[in-house]
Amino acid sequence: MSVFERLAQAIERDERAVLFTVIEGEPLGAHMLVLEGGERVGDDLPDGLAAQAGDLIRGHTNRIVEQGDARVFADVYAPPPRLLVYGAVDTAESLAKLARQIGWEAIVADARAKFATRERIPSASEIIVAWPEESIEQVAPDHATAVVVLTHDDKFDVPALKAALATEAFYVGALGSRRNQERRRERLLDAGVDETELARISGPCGLDLGAESQPETAVSILAEIIAVRNGRDGGKLQQSKQRIHVEVAE
Repeated sequence: MSVFERLAQAIERDERAVLFTVIEGEPLGAHMLVLEGGERVGDDLPDGLAAQAGDLIRGHTNRIVEQGDARVFADVYAPPPRLLVYGAVDTAESLAKLARQIGWEAIVADARAKFATRERIPSASEIIVAWPEESIEQVAPDHATAVVVLTHDDKFDVPALKAALATEAFYVGALGSRRNQERRRERLLDAGVDETELARISGPCGLDLGAESQPETAVSILAEIIAVRNGRDGGKLQQSKQRIHVEVAE
């Protein structure tokens, strides 16, 4: 199977991969495809390139990498990021709608079947009616998945957050006041969550936009998720010393 046949297959299967193309140096124009699981297809390029595939996939940005005297373009292919929202409340619909608009997959889950309906959450890519642990197990959050817990009930919040923290989710957020966050923290410690893991929870989740309405709250939360995914702090561009856009080349 050729490089581009395997790449087309990977795209169809929602697999993650990096296509390396030598753009300067030898062998000029050579291609090597490296799948997230380590599979290689194409020209036999240095092992050092394949070793970078995992980090490049997690960085989700095309870039030029140096390999000896050669410069190689790394083209990253991956399915859309996923947002898992636990709690089919009104803010969940706003989050799902915004996430879909930027090309993400939006999954909404809730154990309460009367809330988790297509009529209430029409924008969701998928709706799951299940308890938190079952929902997390079914979605299996990975390094390209953000999890947001919107419920205000310990019987949902605590198991949802505990289960999310046991995954590779790059973002774990929880809605609620600072007082509720502190109470929830104690519940999580009582449930056996290690204190060091609690630092992964963004709570109250979202950027400080002064949001009042549910759509505004959704903007605040999704903005923070995007900032975390891109390694930014979400401050004003006017005050940022970083490039506005992520650099393509190193």
